[in-house]
Amino acid sequence: MSKLKTALKPAVAAGLICVSATLALAEQNVIAKVGDMEITEQELAFAAADLQQEFAQVPADKRRGAVLSALIDIKLLAAKAIADGVEDNDTFKSQMEFLRSRALHNLYFQQNIAESVSDDEIRERYETEVAAMEPQTEIKARHILVETEEAAKEIISELEGGADFTELAKEKSTGPSGPNGGDLGFFAKGQMVPEFEQAAFALDDGAYTKEPVKTQFGWHVILKAEEREKAAPELDQVSDQIRQVLLRQKYFNAVEGAREDIDIEIMDEELKGQIDAARQNLPKSE
Repeated sequence: MSKLKTALKPAVAAGLICVSATLALAEQNVIAKVGDMEITEQELAFAAADLQQEFAQVPADKRRGAVLSALIDIKLLAAKAIADGVEDNDTFKSQMEFLRSRALHNLYFQQNIAESVSDDEIRERYETEVAAMEPQTEIKARHILVETEEAAKEIISELEGGADFTELAKEKSTGPSGPNGGDLGFFAKGQMVPEFEQAAFALDDGAYTKEPVKTQFGWHVILKAEEREKAAPELDQVSDQIRQVLLRQKYFNAVEGAREDIDIEIMDEELKGQIDAARQNLPKSE
């Protein structure tokens, strides 16, 4: 996120404050009442997020009404539960404590971690990762796949007689790339079965295998079209993945920092052993 280089003028700042206040009031607008219980825009938004899977098939223009209807149902039975004294139930209290902790956790994450990952951080991490990448070679190849060694040898004889590799692939290859002239595009080491990869990378550009190559799929005649150094992915192709890596890192660091401030005691020795073992495999904070 880009940083503001100049302070906002008082009039602009005042306008922003007014907009924020208006939005806050809008969130608190009461849109329905169930007895003495009010339903606000903000609560409806929370319900929509919590119930999004249940209402995924509801048309978008009807979803808001469907969520409100469900929220009214929830309030109706909540009123019955209150009348029956469920609020005093130990199970309810434990569940509410968990939900409260989870809501605080999620809000803290959103406000202090999720929103802290800037575009500059993503670009810096991208440049660091790209600089650390070792050059990787990839080749572009075509192949003709047939069922027998004899058929492959016949194809090689035709190539030696001047036949066009692409046309032979279209005519005789049994592989899915046959209609495209046997074109496999570019690939790096580790992407093909070992026998095929070894034969393909050993060829010079423009050369084809003089002996059939056997793999689990059949017999191949391979043409190496071109070799190049694999280009690093563009920033916009990997920015989402980098953001997730940074988020996980910031989350881990935040949890580790909080752990230093609060004592944790686990009474169950078996569970304690499992957690201790799991923590040994956690990444080191940066």
